[in-house]
Amino acid sequence: MAVSNIVCEWLRALGLAQYAESFLDNGYDDLEICKQVGDPDLDAIGVENPAHRHKLLKSIRQLREKGAASVYFMLNDPNSLSGSTEILCETPPNELDIVIREQLETDGVRLTAHPYSTPVSTTQCRCKV
Repeated sequence: MAVSNIVCEWLRALGLAQYAESFLDNGYDDLEICKQVGDPDLDAIGVENPAHRHKLLKSIRQLREKGAASVYFMLNDPNSLSGSTEILCETPPNELDIVIREQLETDGVRLTAHPYSTPVSTTQCRCKV
C-alpha cells in the first residue's frame, strides 16, 4: 500500500491493516465515509473473518457516536495504542479528551451534528462493485 491516510491509520490501530487497500479501493478513504459501512460493505471489501467484522462494526459504531475526531485523538495519544485489543472501541477518555469535550460543549459545538458530521442512512450503500 503506497498511500497512507487516516483510514489506513485507523485500521492499523485496530490491528486490521490488511484491509486498508480494500477500503481505499472501495472508496472508503475518509472516516466520515467509513461511518456508513455496514455488513454488505464489509462483504464487498472482503472482510470475511467474523471477529474482524465484529471489531470493525464496533469501531464504526463508536465513530458514529463519538465522531471521527475521536480517532484523531486516539491516534495522537501513544498511551492509547499500547496493548489494547479493543482500540478505538471501548477506550475511556483521557484528560485531553475531557478538556476538549468540555470546551466544545461550552462553545456549543456538536461534532456529531451538521456541518461537522455526515448523516448516516441505513439504506445507503457506498460500495464499488
